[in-house]
Parts: sequence; structure tokens; C-alpha cells
Amino acid sequence: MSEALAAVSNAGVSIWLDDLSRDRLESGSLVELIDNSHVVGVTTNPSIFSAAISGSTLYKEDILALKAEGLSASDIVTELTTSDVRNACDLFLPTFLESNQMDGRVSIEVDPRLAYNTTETITQGKYLHSLVNRPNLLIKVPATLDGLPAIEELTAQGISVNVTLIFSTPRYEAVMDAFIRGIERRVANGLPVSDIHSVASFFVSRIDADIDKKLDAIEANHPLRGKAAIANAVLAYEAYLKVATSPRWEKLAQLGANMQRPLWASTGVKDKAYDSTRYVVELVAPHCVNTMPEGTLNEVRSHGVVRGDTITPAIAESHKVFGDLEKAGINFTSVVNFLEDDGVVKFEKAWEELLANVEAVTE
Repeated sequence: MSEALAAVSNAGVSIWLDDLSRDRLESGSLVELIDNSHVVGVTTNPSIFSAAISGSTLYKEDILALKAEGLSASDIVTELTTSDVRNACDLFLPTFLESNQMDGRVSIEVDPRLAYNTTETITQGKYLHSLVNRPNLLIKVPATLDGLPAIEELTAQGISVNVTLIFSTPRYEAVMDAFIRGIERRVANGLPVSDIHSVASFFVSRIDADIDKKLDAIEANHPLRGKAAIANAVLAYEAYLKVATSPRWEKLAQLGANMQRPLWASTGVKDKAYDSTRYVVELVAPHCVNTMPEGTLNEVRSHGVVRGDTITPAIAESHKVFGDLEKAGINFTSVVNFLEDDGVVKFEKAWEELLANVEAVTE
């Protein structure tokens, strides 16, 4: 039943689950996915934690106890989420060790309200890192312009980072540069680099969701419909290959540094007209991560057709797609700027809902 998932994994893509909850930890469902579905990591975000905590009774006792201690809703959320992430890190420790620290990773995001505040992002990233206190933790930092210096600084301080909310190749190139600068600073200071691992979360489905609407307004059943998101990710991988084989990086690799891997996020298909596995099977190549909700994981398991590396053969065609999108009048820069701002707003809203749900818990 998991032949397709095995094929994805064997092709060099690490399968991570885009979900975490106390229910999942205590029921054994996460262990089941690790044992039988090739899941080797977990990503979280404010929306995931909002759904987890508001949809379960398992948090109530802790919330009430922490309230009785006088903790604020924000501090209670931090306690609950870091506890779940710490337990997940412990669960993935064997995977972490078996993969030479590359996988077995669990991510936790800084408060999304800090997305445009470099200093506070660094401060909270360091705090969450020390609070969870596990070697296989990743601190999620948004790829806003204000997030870029935070990525560099946290990396320079030896903290492994998951960079989130990346929508364009130019921003992804800036993210890789920030990561490498952090590694170079460690090298210059005589500090170790071999234990730092990073991923760059490149969002996929939201690209099609936005551009398809614009194409629909131009022409019904437009021939470019559904092509932008995968082409965008393919060009991001091309950018990754250029950096990973550059003299600048090769010098660091010889010192034991680990290249930041591209991670395909937002891989659940939103348009039911599309194959439900497309953002997995069309984005297969070595040294990638694909984090997916369990529904997408199950779709791949049930009918995914894995054809090996589907990214590098698509690079030339992806450049053509972007040329055609420009000719069609699609302003891609405008699209990705909107999606970044909208992504921050959605995570902020989820965080505020989470705080409100915690406040509402009573005896």
C-alpha cells in the first residue's frame, strides 16, 4: 500500500508530515506513519496548532493549570506547542540519528506577528530553540525581507532554521544567500558547521490558486491553467542546483557544511479538477523535502504514479511557461508579493484565534 511513498523516498525526497497534535502523539498515529508511510519529519505552523488545540480536549487540563499559575494566553500557547514539539522531536530521534541528522526534524514557528521585526524574530527564535532544547528542532522563520537577517543571524549562532513563506525564485535565492552568510560567519569564527541543517519552504498550491483566478478572467479553460505552481518550484530547484554546485558552496561543503534543502510546502491540491498527487509526483528530485498533510499522503499512497526525477527534465519547459505567463499579462511579482503578505496575515489570524481559544477555556 505504500509503494508510491517508498518510490518518492527512494528518489531522494524526504517525506515530512505537515501536521502535529497531542492527539496524534498520544494515539500512536504519528508512530504509525513513521513505521509504515516513510514519514521522516514534521512541520507545524500557527494554523496547525490552532486546529490541534481548539479541536481537542487533551489540552484543557494543562491550560487550566497554567492559567492558575498566572500565565498569559501567549505564554500558555508557547508552553503547549513547545511541549508537543519536544515530544515529537524525541519520537523522531532514531530517524535523526539514522539519517546523519538530515531528517527526523520537527519545526516550530516564531510568532507570526514578528514577521516584519528582525530583532524580535531573532530573540524568539533563540528562546524557542533553548526552550525545546532538542538537537533535531528547526526554527521556522518567514522569508520576509525582515526575516532574511534573522535567518543569517540564527544560522551564525548555530541554530538550524526552516525558512517559510517563500513564493518566488528571487526571494529563495536571497534566502540561500542569508543561510550561506550565516555558515560563512561560523567558519570565519572557527565554529563547527556540520551539525547545522536547514530547509527552505517553497509554497506551491497557493501559486496556482491565485494565478488560475487571473487566467480564468482572461479566458475560460486557459491553456496555462495549473502550470504556474509546478513551473515555479522547478525553477526554484534550478536555482538550488546552481548554488549547490557553486565554488562558494563547494568551499563550505569541504568543511562539512550541509546545503540548505528545498522543501515543497502547501502541497495539498486546492482545485479538485487537478490530480490530488500532482504537487508530490511532479516535484520529485534528489535532496528535496515534501511536507504534506495526511490527506495528500494518503492520496499518494493510493494512486500516486512516481516517475523518478520529474524536476530536472522540466526546467526548460518551466522557463517557457513563465515566458507565456508574462505574455498573457500575469504580473508574477505582484502575485508573490500578495501571497507573502496574505500568508503572514493568515498565520497572524490563526495565532490570534489560538490565543482566543485558550482564553475561552474554563472549568
